[in-house]
Amino acid sequence: MRSFLQDLRYSIRQMSKSPGFATIAIVTLALGIGANTAIFSVVNGVLLNPRPYPHPERLVVLFHDKPNFSNGSISYPNFLDWQRDSQAFESVAAYRNSGSFALTTSEPEAVSGEMVSAGFFEILGTKLVAGRAFTVDEDRLGIRRR
Repeated sequence: MRSFLQDLRYSIRQMSKSPGFATIAIVTLALGIGANTAIFSVVNGVLLNPRPYPHPERLVVLFHDKPNFSNGSISYPNFLDWQRDSQAFESVAAYRNSGSFALTTSEPEAVSGEMVSAGFFEILGTKLVAGRAFTVDEDRLGIRRR
């Protein structure tokens, strides 16, 4: 411990002799450590951590390619055909980006959301915090539950 304190005092004396160099060295070290931390956080979040649902290797996303629009959404009648005729998949659900919705509580608020079919949450293995999941009856046209 005694030699550490001597080294610390010596370092402070040297830095006080050339404060410009000391400032540049400290800023360079801080930037390097910050950049390293940021890059590791991204790599850890994207590559190293497992997906937040069980068996992510078993999930597949299917799109419908059109001449000028790749990764297009599938029409609902096509989805129903795929769901009925599929023998390769354990279960099939659909989702579609729907932009924003009006959420009315005490004051109306615009929230972004997705349209999903029945079975979507079960496929992902998500447990609902409140309420219930969608039923197959609610997938039919004209059915609206409140």
